[in-house]
Amino acid sequence: MQTSLPESFLHTATGKATDKILRNCVHCGFCNATCPTYQLTGDELDGPRGRIYLMKQALEGQRPSPRTLLHLDRCLTCRACETTCPSGVDYHTLLDTGRDYIEQRVRRPLHQRLMRRLLRLVLTSPRRFTPLLRVAQTLGPVLPGRLGKSVPTRVPGGKPVNSVSSPRTMLLLDGCVQPALAPQINRATQHVLAALGINAVIPEGSGCCGALSHHLTAMQEARVFMKTNIDAWWPAIEAGAEAIVITASGCAPMVKDYGRLLADDQAYASKAARVSELARDLSEVVSAEQPATSLKRRANGKQIAFHSPCSLQHGQQITGVVEDLLVQSGYTLVPVADTHLCCGSAGTYSILQPALAGKLRSNKLGALQAGNPSIIATANIGCLTHMAGHARVPVQHWIELLEPLL
Repeated sequence: MQTSLPESFLHTATGKATDKILRNCVHCGFCNATCPTYQLTGDELDGPRGRIYLMKQALEGQRPSPRTLLHLDRCLTCRACETTCPSGVDYHTLLDTGRDYIEQRVRRPLHQRLMRRLLRLVLTSPRRFTPLLRVAQTLGPVLPGRLGKSVPTRVPGGKPVNSVSSPRTMLLLDGCVQPALAPQINRATQHVLAALGINAVIPEGSGCCGALSHHLTAMQEARVFMKTNIDAWWPAIEAGAEAIVITASGCAPMVKDYGRLLADDQAYASKAARVSELARDLSEVVSAEQPATSLKRRANGKQIAFHSPCSLQHGQQITGVVEDLLVQSGYTLVPVADTHLCCGSAGTYSILQPALAGKLRSNKLGALQAGNPSIIATANIGCLTHMAGHARVPVQHWIELLEPLL
């Protein structure tokens, strides 16, 4: 693709990277074939190729409009297009630049600004989110149908897992909403890793990975979250922590990208790069440790449908790893159609784009439940929460299915 970006922009690191990404695009349209929103609307501007044109036009000087923002807002950032693209277009990096640029030039309606600000204030802070969630869970039984289904059932966190007498230590990302929504996930993770001889520690002071703010184009706010985590993790990293383990696959691409996102920060660039090197999705850690030898029992063929989140298969390019772990543990995986398509959760997408998110969820649950599984397993708290209230069977994090076998 030919470009004519302003010289002043081309002389910056972001401008050079953007120009290279745009020039890699060959207009082939393969991306549209796997884009969830294009599949629903059939609108060229709701596919990656159309969005690339919109961002290119804006970056070249054409004034963007609220409609430009609308089509970018409809993007799930699922990155299925990156998996499909034969030219290796780094779409999500371009989207970061394009969204930030256009956000500064198109003023959103007041209700949108308030909603996005409210989401950032509440969802990134366990101190604010947890009490609000508890109120909603108390009122859940009396709330009307759709609203009631959207409130997740409260799950007890259980007893903390004792540390093991092992020199091996890994850090565990606690996250922002997961401790309140599903505290059993990190508990199960600590239990499984302890059985593998690894102490999983949650450093005090760590929290939200910054992805939510980043995807809502609050870039400076996201940088604050990143630096806060780096400061909390750094003493343990210097003491020899082997990895930063991330149980929510939606957070892992963000932490793995700290190095790029803070490359221009002299105080944090090298530390951020080291954090990105140490960041591991939970599936990467468990699969490397031969967990089958630690199991005391097997699942005896219990049928599972596995939903691979976009952040796992597209964002991290991890495919088949969780599935292999479940099969090795004795579970039977039922076939699932269109595994590459998003469930519609995508961080705050299910809140900001409820109609599209609802259609994607219905399609995904139809595919997952077609084989009559007894459980749907996934790897991301967002997907789990988005689907759980609407599925016919329980939806759980895959690590929860290994814990009872230890």
